[in-house]
Amino acid sequence: MTPQTDPRAGAAVKAADRAHVFHSWSAQELIDPLAVAGAEGSYFWDHDGKRYLDLTSGLVFANIGYQHPKVVAAIQEQAARMTTFAPAFAVEARSEAARLIAERTPGDLDKIFFTNGGADAVEHALRMARLHTGRPKVLSAYRSYHGGTQQAVNVTGDPRRWASDTASAGVVHFWAPFLYRSRFYAETEEQECARALEHLETTIAFEGPATVAAIILETVPGTAGIMVPPPGYLAGVREICDKYGIVLVLDEVMAGFGRTGEWFAADLFGVVPDLMTFAKGVNSGYVPLGGVAISGAIAETFARRPYPGGLTYSGHPLACAAAVATINVMAQEGIVENARTLGASVVEPGLRALAERHPSVGDVRGVGMFWALELVKDRDTREPLVPYNAAGEANAAMAAFGAAAKQAGVWPFVNMNRTHFVPPLNASESELKEGLAALDQALSVADEYTG
Repeated sequence: MTPQTDPRAGAAVKAADRAHVFHSWSAQELIDPLAVAGAEGSYFWDHDGKRYLDLTSGLVFANIGYQHPKVVAAIQEQAARMTTFAPAFAVEARSEAARLIAERTPGDLDKIFFTNGGADAVEHALRMARLHTGRPKVLSAYRSYHGGTQQAVNVTGDPRRWASDTASAGVVHFWAPFLYRSRFYAETEEQECARALEHLETTIAFEGPATVAAIILETVPGTAGIMVPPPGYLAGVREICDKYGIVLVLDEVMAGFGRTGEWFAADLFGVVPDLMTFAKGVNSGYVPLGGVAISGAIAETFARRPYPGGLTYSGHPLACAAAVATINVMAQEGIVENARTLGASVVEPGLRALAERHPSVGDVRGVGMFWALELVKDRDTREPLVPYNAAGEANAAMAAFGAAAKQAGVWPFVNMNRTHFVPPLNASESELKEGLAALDQALSVADEYTG
């Protein structure tokens, strides 16, 4: 698709947005959203015709890129056949989506509860865990994000929680492993893993094991920094949960559906949770959809006891048709394999080469098409390029980096002192190299703030 230039249309879109749209996570008068005219594949463009390679996959959801013709056609066909229907009925698109998802989830996670997105999937997973165990507390990690609804934002471990956290949600936070910024004075991954597990079990002991319903973890934390857990950590958490009768919830909203080079990140570690949340990549974000994959034991809890929860649009036919088409496209076109192969052969070596050239890069980490560069002022001290949760002038270095990336023709994922490399999973080798070259230019600007 060739971008069409129409600045007047862009100005009208921007004017209506500024007059009426209330944007999330933003001070409304301090933002300047780009007016987008179109998108296709790994690119989108504005009304002036400037095209950007999207290194964010939207919000890490456009796993098969924009406007995939087979998914667009499936949505159109479903709309012509049955646009919507209530969730209490058996509908073909809903049943088939659940079947395809259950075929790919680990272990016996064979029952699928559909939600409208990731945050409400987390809400329902934690409700299920509490009802299943009869216990009130949930443990979650710092350096995590689980959603913006009331319970989900309380289990979140980043500053977006603060404004809503009244310490009354039954949530206790703990430190998960992250060797680059270890809270355990560890020098090796083995030490970090062992000490993080000891810290978690001690936290449970002091909270009272009989009060803890669930531990929720992002299998690979996403927005908080793409910190792949060390070998043995998730297996150790599984053992701790089994020891104390605690439900293990893995949040795969961002990491799932191929992002890590496997259908689910849990497959990387050979761990089967009791509940697993998903959204985003399940249908590449084409129509809002999320859900909870439920183990046999927890499903049995509600076999003759009603589950007290539901959504008007649970398993919406248009969303489920998009999921069916997306999963089939991913299987037919080898998209999970593409993420695994090009992630290892192009993305990782490319990012590590950038780190060798740029003193602003303190750490490179990730897997598949799920990577982060941690930007620092000083590699030796690991001082972040900007302070934690910086805003305004304090965030000038990252703002300059982001502006330089856009000038170079890519749209970067920037969060705190990091940039994430999370393109569509079917991005080509040439597109990935284009993105790496643009980051190379932008990091030269970040380098100016080091030393």
